[in-house]
Amino acid sequence: MSHPFERSGRSLHSGRHATVRVSPAPAGHGIVFRRRLKDGRAVDVPADWRLRESQPLSSAVRREGVLVRTIEHLMASLSALRIDNVLAEIDADELPIFDGSATPWCEAIRAAGRSEQTLPCRVIRLLRTVAVENGRRRLQIEPGDGLHISGHLALAHFGSVDWSGAITPEGFEREIAPARSFGRYLRAMAGRAYGFVRGTDFLQGVSPRSAALLVRGHVLGGMRVPDEPVRHRILDLIGDLALAGHPIEGRISAFHTGHELNHALVAALMSDSSAWELV
Repeated sequence: MSHPFERSGRSLHSGRHATVRVSPAPAGHGIVFRRRLKDGRAVDVPADWRLRESQPLSSAVRREGVLVRTIEHLMASLSALRIDNVLAEIDADELPIFDGSATPWCEAIRAAGRSEQTLPCRVIRLLRTVAVENGRRRLQIEPGDGLHISGHLALAHFGSVDWSGAITPEGFEREIAPARSFGRYLRAMAGRAYGFVRGTDFLQGVSPRSAALLVRGHVLGGMRVPDEPVRHRILDLIGDLALAGHPIEGRISAFHTGHELNHALVAALMSDSSAWELV
């Protein structure tokens, strides 16, 4: 990245306002979140699969007791637009959700510009197939050039929705980034009410402005791209894969995947050094 940028907005789960400043970092730095705490301290939390913590409907990392969550849309945008080294400073525990898509992050990254660094980018190249599954959910990656993802999802009143394609910077911005977080309208509103009553940070920022809300076989306000739900699952998957620390090359088949299965695949892959090589 050539220049820093700053973005602010409301967060999905806490409903609170957050400001993120994303700055270029030296080669080899990786993607690191710096959480500014109320007591004046700053704690760095690397975007590392080993620091991942399970959180409802989002991806999160925690270090030294400090949590940074809902990182998947920024992570996906940085990864797809091939930005390797940044420092992302945040004044809250959760990144903004904006409209539920990754387009605002992509626009900010494009405006900031891209600079090549002296060290070459190393990628994870698959040597054999790795797969994880949980009931009807299955996620596998096999050797292949570049990153190619085929996603499948079946939703009541919508039927089967599918998308398949190579993940390139231009294709990501056009085909994947506009797809918003989604959920059933009644369930989302019930979740928001539950979080409010219990005083927990759960879906307090959800609304038709921050997500694609489904009512039977329709999306309130319409879909932004065809088969928007499966494209958003692929968006989340790209962001979760980025916690591996290097770009991954391979062909991925994703059936009803979500954050938990995505992270299970990353953990299975990274824990088995015989399945890949760093080149």
